[in-house]
Amino acid sequence: MKELLTCLLATLGLTTACAKQNFENADVQEFAELIADTNVVVLDVRSAAEFAEGHIQRAILIDQGQSDFVEKAKATLPTDKKIAVYCRSGRRSANAAGRLADVGYKCVNLKGGIIAWQGANMPVIKE
Repeated sequence: MKELLTCLLATLGLTTACAKQNFENADVQEFAELIADTNVVVLDVRSAAEFAEGHIQRAILIDQGQSDFVEKAKATLPTDKKIAVYCRSGRRSANAAGRLADVGYKCVNLKGGIIAWQGANMPVIKE
């Protein structure tokens, strides 16, 4: 009985650990190709201060750290377009992409964030 219970718990743990994420990840090159399509919405989920330091062209800023992030996204982002999401290192944007996908958006997360983007000598703009 103990072995059966251990096996069952192990199986449940593996199922949870292998759960499929609800968004895509893209490296810098894939992300650049994606956002070359002007029908794709570019979303920066960092803070306003980080955004001001430099961001990807056409990016819309919605800080995923704010309690009303999803509500602001719903009010701002079209549901019929792909959303290309990025942050500083890719962690916050992965979280944001998952949250947005949960409410119906098709999201692609930039692996490595703007750090990887700039590391590949891709352009950023400052306003």
